Amino acid sequence: MKKVEEYFVPWLKGVPMYISSHIELAWKDKSLKRLMSNENPNPPSKKVQKALSQYAAVANRYMDQGLLVRGKIAELNGLAGPENVLVGNGSSEVFDMIFRSFLQVGDEVIQHTPCFGIYKLRCVVCGGKLVSVPMRYENKQINYDAKAVIAAITPKTKIIVIANPNNPTGNFMDPKDFEAIAETGVPFIVDEAYVEYAGLGKSQVALTKKYENVMITRTMSKAYGLAGMRFGYLLAAKPVVDQIAATLIPWNVSTLAMWGALAGFEDQAALKQRVDFNNQQLEYYEKELSKVSGLNILKSYGNYILFDAKECGKKGKDMVAYAQEHGVILRPQADMYGSDGWFRISIGSAEENKLTVKLIREFLTR
Repeated sequence: MKKVEEYFVPWLKGVPMYISSHIELAWKDKSLKRLMSNENPNPPSKKVQKALSQYAAVANRYMDQGLLVRGKIAELNGLAGPENVLVGNGSSEVFDMIFRSFLQVGDEVIQHTPCFGIYKLRCVVCGGKLVSVPMRYENKQINYDAKAVIAAITPKTKIIVIANPNNPTGNFMDPKDFEAIAETGVPFIVDEAYVEYAGLGKSQVALTKKYENVMITRTMSKAYGLAGMRFGYLLAAKPVVDQIAATLIPWNVSTLAMWGALAGFEDQAALKQRVDFNNQQLEYYEKELSKVSGLNILKSYGNYILFDAKECGKKGKDMVAYAQEHGVILRPQADMYGSDGWFRISIGSAEENKLTVKLIREFLTR
């Protein structure tokens, strides 16, 4: 008799479950300050909390297809209606649905690195081949290279994914470069998890009206501060939404998440408060840490900042370890562009940010 492992699809064998070790650590020791996962330090708005409480009473009922919340999302983004919107259990599930819709074993996914790890995870699970195109490091900034992305396209390329703004670098790609990639006709995902921090004017959602191959992914985990609620969505042309919807697990988004999301979208005043706070804190970090000689601060339009401490003579992993010794979890970043000085912070509360600035100054100048 065959062993059960012989029945697993070969491309899945040996692939471990995804675990965020830094999040596990934060839950085990709640005294640690969580400046590592691009979470929003502010709790959900009062209107969202009220909706979650109200609809907990009907959690025994299945949810409908979410026409109200999908319609609200379409309205906010200048799209025709709910037919242009697909919702998921966070944008991670939305990526899973998209990848399963386009990839066969051996097909290629082009990603622009450094980037969010979910692209690799969903590619591997589908048996796809990941093609990583490095961003360009110029004048101490990490810049997009749309020409290199386009040059990497082969007959096996089935998906191109670009984050707007990028995680972890925090910058935007030039709009004309999005159009150039869209013109290739390859299914093109624009990951806009953090776009609300700079405003929807920076979104590429208008391209979905001109190019059926362009898909926008978003989440409520960041600017809306609802990471634990799990609500993400896809914006695309109706035929694309209709076909990807075939992969949707029935009732994939809970009753609570659906109504909580609607309350969040309707409470734009609360969103503005969170965005304003975040952007003020970004400026605080830039102002205070620009005084540290040799520290390279990458300009960010998200809720995180990437630093390079190489010219300070320090390693990024040592900075992260020092901060953790003093009660703050930061995020390490793999060595790249000839430097081992990279590390990243997420925006925390005002108090947490002051402490983090103090720790960074202490470590890098001692």
